Amino acid sequence: MSETSKPQRASLSRILNDLGGTFLDVVVADVSAHEQVGAVVVHDHGQNHALLPKALVLGIGVYGASDIAELLRVLGTQSAAALIVRAPVDREPEVLNAARDAGVALLALAENADWLQLADMLRTIVAQDDVGDEVTSTLGGVAAGDLFALANAVAALIDAPVTIEDRRYRVLAFSGRQDEADAARIRTILDRQVPEVYLREDEDRGVFKALYQTEEPLYIEASKISENEIPRLAIAVRAGDEILGSIWAAVTGPPSTERSQALADAAKLVALHLLRRRAGADVDHRLRSDLVATALEGGPKAAHALGRLGLLGKTVNVVAMDIVDHGDGQTDPSRQARERQQLADAFAMHLTSVAPRSATALLGDVSYGLVSLTGDADQNEQRAKRLAADFLKRTGTRVPAVIGIGTAISDPIRLNESRTRADRALRVLRTRGTAGTAATMSEVHIDALVLELQDLSLARHDPVTGPLSLILEYDERRNGSLLATLKCWLNAFGDIHAAAASAGVHHNTFRYRLKRLSEVGKIDLENPDERFALMLQMRLMNPAVE
Repeated sequence: MSETSKPQRASLSRILNDLGGTFLDVVVADVSAHEQVGAVVVHDHGQNHALLPKALVLGIGVYGASDIAELLRVLGTQSAAALIVRAPVDREPEVLNAARDAGVALLALAENADWLQLADMLRTIVAQDDVGDEVTSTLGGVAAGDLFALANAVAALIDAPVTIEDRRYRVLAFSGRQDEADAARIRTILDRQVPEVYLREDEDRGVFKALYQTEEPLYIEASKISENEIPRLAIAVRAGDEILGSIWAAVTGPPSTERSQALADAAKLVALHLLRRRAGADVDHRLRSDLVATALEGGPKAAHALGRLGLLGKTVNVVAMDIVDHGDGQTDPSRQARERQQLADAFAMHLTSVAPRSATALLGDVSYGLVSLTGDADQNEQRAKRLAADFLKRTGTRVPAVIGIGTAISDPIRLNESRTRADRALRVLRTRGTAGTAATMSEVHIDALVLELQDLSLARHDPVTGPLSLILEYDERRNGSLLATLKCWLNAFGDIHAAAASAGVHHNTFRYRLKRLSEVGKIDLENPDERFALMLQMRLMNPAVE
């Protein structure tokens, strides 16, 4: 390869332009910031391998002025481009001088950011330039990013209709000649997603495990779900050790060696196109998620993040959505992850259709929305709730979701307060397990307080004490029902007949049990303070004890 045709890798200034401000902060700038980055490397404390020139080094676990300065001096001898360490960074003269003397930029990773996420984003930015300048407009003779043209080219190459799918088995593109396939393929294309029933079958057959364990095409026998279905020839699309997606061809039988080799060669070209496509779309999506995460933290950086999201100067409500997990052990984690992502995508579309300047991000298991509504700020909380409830009504109960609503905030520094209230409301709704509900913090305030008191009690390992401990000990020793009697009486506000009916016994029997309860627990049931203490203690008890 000639010097002029070598791939142009991302420069440090390009990386700072994409990730700086909210994700990376510059501590010491490098005079050669426009030079290309050679590689992204994780610093290993126990090894001193030589680095490629202009390496971008992730200093995971490197803290303190002396350690940072020492590493900078070492990296300077190896012509590294930059060192990234976790914020906050000691801006001691020793550190600043070491960076300048070494000619190595020193960057700080935001405190709320994840190292793996940073590595993935850097890999994305650098990878998009690996294909070289000569393929800026075309890759393998196909316009860069034109996946439908690419699908048709692959179909012609292996003489079979194909689909190109992402890591979540969503159809990115498909070729012509799909009439030669079967009903399952047609349904997949119409839905732009492999149907759940086929995903489950392939998981049960071990198809995905086998697909990701080999770099060769995998021949898959026809599905047994319906008649007239035909086999598939599939291959995972890789960039190094990362799975970008897959190619699926509908075939009539086992492939020839030449056909398998053609698909393997095509997968390499598809990988380049997916990297190019992800460089334009996926990086923007990830950066937007980082901006939302930064805004949710509140504080000085929130204003900058909201400004880049177009929400600075707006009154914003934070809404938080998650799936209800009933804890029955029957939920497939991979399926639930797909459902969360699909629900998050639908949520983003719904919010932006109603409030165009809204911003959303799936952070962990929770989908957060920053909702900007015009009108009276005092009414925005209820308006945001109606918007959320409308979304839950439209999506139905197939994916059981709940949404917590935060307060309307106009000061960016205080946006974390809205997030906290949304999170607290969301937790109550998840605990209740009633899907399809949305609530503000004011509507679930008492339940939120009880949950937080339970957290405190569990953290301290507080035992059950006082009258309740005597009652529990009696029930365990005598196989009694005094605790159940107390619950029924308190829930009925002292109404003997209602409490007896709830317990399923005669009211005279219930009166005898209540008297015995008072004696065993040494309780004055006429004392309102004792009644309140018992009610609260019972709510805070470990559910397993109840």
